[in-house]
Amino acid sequence: QVQLVESGGGLVQPGGSLRLACASSLSIFRANAMGWYRQAPGKERELVARITRGGSTNYADSVKGRFTISRDVAKNTVVLQMNSLEPEDTAVYYCNGDWFGYDSWGQGTQVTVSS
Repeated sequence: QVQLVESGGGLVQPGGSLRLACASSLSIFRANAMGWYRQAPGKERELVARITRGGSTNYADSVKGRFTISRDVAKNTVVLQMNSLEPEDTAVYYCNGDWFGYDSWGQGTQVTVSS
């Protein structure tokens, strides 16, 4: 069973930055894709950013230009760098891994953007 463990969430003021990390027990470079999703209270879970095995990335329109997804080879970790955070970014953020039909989720990390 694949384990994904997120870290880096917390409370930040509007305009601030946070760096989320997702450590995987299985090689992230063998995954079809790795992604970050989020779910705000009363809303459905939505895709935030995704990176494919080949390194292609895509982002939700609401975070383009502010968030960056990347992979840390040495730590086998997927990173989400979040800049210029807005109150609307407040949500639980989940890491997801797709190993060609085997789907795994982390437990989630809370991000709160508030003054």
